[in-house]
Amino acid sequence: MEPLLTTVVGSYPQPDWLVDRENLLSRLPPRVRAREIWRVDPGHLEQAQDDATLLAIRDMERAGIDVITDGEMRRESYSNHFATALEGMDTGNPGYALDRTGHPNPVPRVTGPIRWTRPILKRDLEFLRRNTGRRIKITLPGPFTMAQQAQNGHYADDRGLALALADAVNREIRALMDAGADVVQLDEPYLQARPENARKYGLEAINRALDQVRGTTALHTCFGYAHVVKNRLAGYPFLADLNACAAQQISIEAAQPDLDLSILEKLPAKTIILGVISLGDMEVDPPEAVAARIRRALRHVPPGRLVLAPDCGMKYLPREVAFGKLQALAEGARIVRGEIS
Repeated sequence: MEPLLTTVVGSYPQPDWLVDRENLLSRLPPRVRAREIWRVDPGHLEQAQDDATLLAIRDMERAGIDVITDGEMRRESYSNHFATALEGMDTGNPGYALDRTGHPNPVPRVTGPIRWTRPILKRDLEFLRRNTGRRIKITLPGPFTMAQQAQNGHYADDRGLALALADAVNREIRALMDAGADVVQLDEPYLQARPENARKYGLEAINRALDQVRGTTALHTCFGYAHVVKNRLAGYPFLADLNACAAQQISIEAAQPDLDLSILEKLPAKTIILGVISLGDMEVDPPEAVAARIRRALRHVPPGRLVLAPDCGMKYLPREVAFGKLQALAEGARIVRGEIS
């Protein structure tokens, strides 16, 4: 792999004409469907989402990002788009679970066996593939996090729920790889938020989701959206455990919490997707500051095992700020590539 590739974690800001951003910004990330955020009528929504996806693709290309996503333009949150499409999830009569902020949030109630009945994100992936010549990544919520974001009314315990979700995720990943994904990423922020449960069954669920998958897989964990989670914890109590997971790449937030990057040495078997762009403010990171973060990481991981990214998804930022931060990411990477070449 080329040294110091750039990528995104997943989401990019949705245009104001597509979503009610005031509604989006005023609530916790939805776990059940939240159709009220869309400004476009259902008859024209798919076409509008396609147009917004093209804007996201072109912004990432213009900014100079190497491995891009579709910006998650069709999603109300990173997780509910997939989770609510699974059989066994009752979204019309939701339950409640505590969000990582400690506040109750409506979530799907699990009322029967979790079953994957069709490819859920295949069209999204195929649209992205048709509209860019760059390497592409698509993201899925991980089974451990989805289990934390549901009210279990069917399985004997949450481990059983997580493993059933892992089977569904595995089927989806295989369909996405067959459709042309270069990278499939599992989003598992609750590994950081719920380390006690993660140690009981998190790794088991993740490895089951990735069992016999061919292709490059990544796993993202973080402290939560900066817009939503204001109090950041000190570190990643579960991070070293991920060296044993089946994903080849581990994606972590590091810029905003000013993480001690010696922790990267605990993942010697993995490529690191490192957050070098802070999303906690509206300032565009100077490219030289980004380059300095990259140099610090290179003390602990070789350039061939380092991929550079924003800390997390960018959906809560204004578009002009997100684009500026991506430009700074690409320029910071270019500076350091020149130094090590």
